[in-house]
Amino acid sequence: MKAVLLDAADRYQIADIDEPTPGPGEVAIRVAYVGIQWGDTMVRDGLFPVPRPYVPGFEASGHIIAVGQGVEPSRVGEPVAALTTGGAYAEVVVAPVVFTMDVGDISLRTAAGIGWGGPTAYDLINTAAHVRPGESVLIHAAAGGLGTLAAQFARLAGAGRIVGVVGSTARAAYAAQFGYDQILLREEFPAALGDEKFDSILDPVGGQTRQAGLEQLAPHGRLAAYGNLSTYEPVLVSANDLLMRGTSLVTYSSILLSQTHPERLADSARRALGLVADGRVRVDITAEYDMADLASAVQRLAEGATLGKSILRVA
Repeated sequence: MKAVLLDAADRYQIADIDEPTPGPGEVAIRVAYVGIQWGDTMVRDGLFPVPRPYVPGFEASGHIIAVGQGVEPSRVGEPVAALTTGGAYAEVVVAPVVFTMDVGDISLRTAAGIGWGGPTAYDLINTAAHVRPGESVLIHAAAGGLGTLAAQFARLAGAGRIVGVVGSTARAAYAAQFGYDQILLREEFPAALGDEKFDSILDPVGGQTRQAGLEQLAPHGRLAAYGNLSTYEPVLVSANDLLMRGTSLVTYSSILLSQTHPERLADSARRALGLVADGRVRVDITAEYDMADLASAVQRLAEGATLGKSILRVA
């Protein structure tokens, strides 16, 4: 089968490799589309060390073509979306059955666009930040695939005010489609907010942005940290200061959750899929690439040139 390999020089190459077979609790999927996500940049840049050559790709859609021991044979032929630990940029990928969801009437193109961002955004709003009706929410990286989903999930959770932070005026205009009450440019945060405080803040940025966000929390507010886009330098926080203000710094990792409580992550993925299926949440796919164009797709994502969600077409 054909697959995209990432070599030791950080180059992507299309190669012919053996087709994988599913083991116990796994399925093999004939891939139609693959979601392009931030994890691809981290693998390329060596932040997730993996043996090279390596087939990347972490979120796929397609049809089940084979099942391993313990999986119902009747699932063969089912249209699915799957979360994987790699290998999705290929004609066939093996995925754990627990993270392989029937997509029903959702198109395979849209299903690939939900990917890890769907359950992550759902959990950030409903579990980590625990947004309640009437509360105010601030979302960094508001124009990205996850940010646009998070804004919609926040509105469904009853948020009374949702503010997004983006890196450019073009990204601000794009993010405005997804229900934000106000969009700020990154250089305007936090000065443009004045004395406004937030009940929940979603922060994938880290560094000074995280430190400033903690100061923008209302009493009993929660800042949910789920990445370090700007820097891996630690943000030091006094637990005593948090206690005095009644605020919380919580963290969320969907990768860790997939290892420790896979059924919880799978449940959130199914809930996100359900909200897309009934039209209450929109996945906006703004770019579609061929396998030969993966390098430029990942580079555009790394440079912040991507709006919404990008996918790669395999079949």
